[in-house]
Amino acid sequence: MRQLMQTIRRRRGNSVIEAVLVFPLLLALMFGTTEYGYYFYVKHTLEGAAREGARAGITPTGTDSQVTSTVISYLANAGLQSGTGSLDSRYSLSISPSTNTLASGSALNVTVSTTWSAVGAGYRPLHLIPTAQAVTGKTTMRKE
Repeated sequence: MRQLMQTIRRRRGNSVIEAVLVFPLLLALMFGTTEYGYYFYVKHTLEGAAREGARAGITPTGTDSQVTSTVISYLANAGLQSGTGSLDSRYSLSISPSTNTLASGSALNVTVSTTWSAVGAGYRPLHLIPTAQAVTGKTTMRKE
């Protein structure tokens, strides 16, 4: 009986040592997954905003202001933009060439970009992604 008790005590000690060795790895894996997951969410959202902005601009009556308002609305719906009527200073929007001078059949390029430090402030537990990392969404479509 005494030998059985000593074996049980030794096993409990082994479990604690194994937990101490494994938990930091599991936490790093979990936090890294969270950080990269949010990064790809932001990247995908910027690509979607650029795509929807381009769709608004390629119609025959599309204007630059319609492209801008569509991008703002898309980002606001995703929770990356405040509900104001203008684009946050964290983002830059490029429409090239202007929809006012764009001929039918020509390419319209819409780019929405920001830096990781501007949008990922609360999602950097391990700081795996550099703060200066550019996050960009770009779309090219032909004018109808």
